[in-house]
Amino acid sequence: MIVQVRVDDRLIHGQVALVWSKELNTRHIIVANDAAVANDALRMTLQMATPAGQKLLVKTVEDAARVASDPRAKDMRIFALTNCMRDVLALVKGAPGCVAEVNVANVGRFDKSDPALKVQLNDTIMLNPDELAATKELCEQGIPVFHQLIPQHGKTPIANLIKAAEK
Repeated sequence: MIVQVRVDDRLIHGQVALVWSKELNTRHIIVANDAAVANDALRMTLQMATPAGQKLLVKTVEDAARVASDPRAKDMRIFALTNCMRDVLALVKGAPGCVAEVNVANVGRFDKSDPALKVQLNDTIMLNPDELAATKELCEQGIPVFHQLIPQHGKTPIANLIKAAEK
């Protein structure tokens, strides 16, 4: 079971590796990112950033959904990472009932879309129109979707951030 999908445009970095994997008590990390599968240097970098004791899989979003849906994964505690809202939506829809929650942490800072078209939900979440539509659809999937940078911060529902930004 994926105990949490974190949307973070940096994928694995120190905070993810050292804080979140311990907080979530996971031993398995899945990076669901089509570009990472095709990029040997990025895959190697992700592997180097993975903490000792964690098993890393770098999969396409479709393959990550298959892994999460596999009956053998049911009793595992898996931490998944994506770097955009479209991918997390596809993962949640592709593995129904296999994702417990989504933490939208850092997204939209590095995409190539026009900054003037982005909706800024807070300091770390900036969504272009396609990503905003995917986020709204994700909020309708029946699982918690929230923003929480570090475990010590409270969870802020993404739907509330969207409502505030659209006023």
